[in-house]
Amino acid sequence: MNSTLCSIFLCIVLLFFPFSWGTSSALTHENFLHCLSYHSSNTSSISEIVYTPNDPSYFSRLNFSLQNPRFSSPFTPKPLVIITPFNASHVQAAINCSKKHGMQVRVRSGGHDYEGLSYVSEFPFVIIDLINLRSINVDVENSTAWIEAGATIGEVYYRIAEKSGNLGFPAGICPTVGVGGHFSGGGYGTMFRKYGLAADNIVDAVLVDAEGRILDRKLMGEDVFWAIRGGGGASFGVVLSWKIRLVPVPSTVTVFTVNRNLTQNATKLVHRWQYVAEKFEEDLFVRLVLQTISIDGKKTIQASFNSLFLGGVDKLIPLMQKSFPELGLVREDCIEMSWIESVLYFNEFPSGQSPEVLLDRVPLTRLSFKAKSDFVKEPIPENGLEGMWKRLYEEEVGRAIVIMSPYGGKMSEITESEIPFPHRAGYISLIQYLIYWEEEGNVTQSQMHINWIRRLYSYMTPYVSKNPRAAYLNYRDLDIGTNNNKGTTSYARASIWGTKYFKNNFNRLVHVKTMVDPTNFFKNQQSIPPSSSTWKKRAH
Repeated sequence: MNSTLCSIFLCIVLLFFPFSWGTSSALTHENFLHCLSYHSSNTSSISEIVYTPNDPSYFSRLNFSLQNPRFSSPFTPKPLVIITPFNASHVQAAINCSKKHGMQVRVRSGGHDYEGLSYVSEFPFVIIDLINLRSINVDVENSTAWIEAGATIGEVYYRIAEKSGNLGFPAGICPTVGVGGHFSGGGYGTMFRKYGLAADNIVDAVLVDAEGRILDRKLMGEDVFWAIRGGGGASFGVVLSWKIRLVPVPSTVTVFTVNRNLTQNATKLVHRWQYVAEKFEEDLFVRLVLQTISIDGKKTIQASFNSLFLGGVDKLIPLMQKSFPELGLVREDCIEMSWIESVLYFNEFPSGQSPEVLLDRVPLTRLSFKAKSDFVKEPIPENGLEGMWKRLYEEEVGRAIVIMSPYGGKMSEITESEIPFPHRAGYISLIQYLIYWEEEGNVTQSQMHINWIRRLYSYMTPYVSKNPRAAYLNYRDLDIGTNNNKGTTSYARASIWGTKYFKNNFNRLVHVKTMVDPTNFFKNQQSIPPSSSTWKKRAH
């Protein structure tokens, strides 16, 4: 990068970021760009992957993978540099130069992280955006695939189905989620009762650590390999690729969605579902989607029983009649299809849509949202559910949804310490609370929605897991144990959210962090801390 370009960049830095960094800091970032060029054997290659605020493409690059508009306001801190590597050496250069010049690193694959941690920091930072690292190599003969971390779940599903109609993978439902964060946080979907989490089916990985070393499973060691499968890869390095074990799926699967509202006995059906859904055979997944709807101008609660069965309808109907006759499932409710078509079905794509739509990285809609999670050990009584309905009625201008996914099956067979994700036997369901709204720059309105979901979460306290009240890392929630959501926080505070996400596995994650990143280079508000007495804020 020539001196004229760097001087222009310096001026733009001061224009865009006057609230955070002064002239001396900006000069450091100018040096950072020189460092990138120095560490690249191909200077023109570096120029193709670096975006700075003076680049006309900077904001389009920043916003393309930004999936939660509440983190896109003019007041949200922006990166000084976005790097879109094409190979491992680019990632190494970004890490080495960030360390040398006091920059924090944020790593982004799909941008769906719930609190924006892959593209927001209170300190001077760069984004390593893995969008160009998205190759997928499927090995049908060995039922495995190597997937680069910038690929999306939809791309993975499509490439698997392209090679075989009888192989699949037990990851999430939303196709535009990047596998880098999804796999490293656990990753569950419609087949997790049969095959466990995405992270349970990872057999190798390639990581760039804080020293810039490229490590596979053998080189990183089993402790680090354990940590990045459910403990959040961003605490330990930059995961470049994953090797996954593919799973068998039948040629024909069956789906159904049965809707019931309060006049159709929804409360009793939801209550009954809690007793039977986690006991179904592992081929059957029936989740609940709860929301308010309007019928003839009157609000009511709709419970949608949304299901995937790994088999044909002739087997499914008798199974449901035996285990859950109260739902009244009939053949006309069911649709037989291929597994890849079921992926489209759960995303509500129109019938007959080509699977190629899964290759689109842009969601159909982008709404601001806030989410929380809970794990349930005992069925919520009917009066508890009625209290939830009352609170769903309160939400007027947004779109509130509660999703309950059944446990049991394979999830009850895997031990809590097999990987960092500890939420296994003893749970009957995982709850995700979501509130969506149109972002119009109205801070008061946004806070109203966030306050609402916090009240709902508070109300649910008696009905969910305790000591700790467990939470799911991939549904990141900065309300848990952080200090005003800014910077880093104390080790003691970290143990609050660490215990909720990881239970007893938190201490082992701290031990691994101390081994692989003792200086805490890879950090954010809820990253794993090294084993020091405090995890202090540092000026950069």
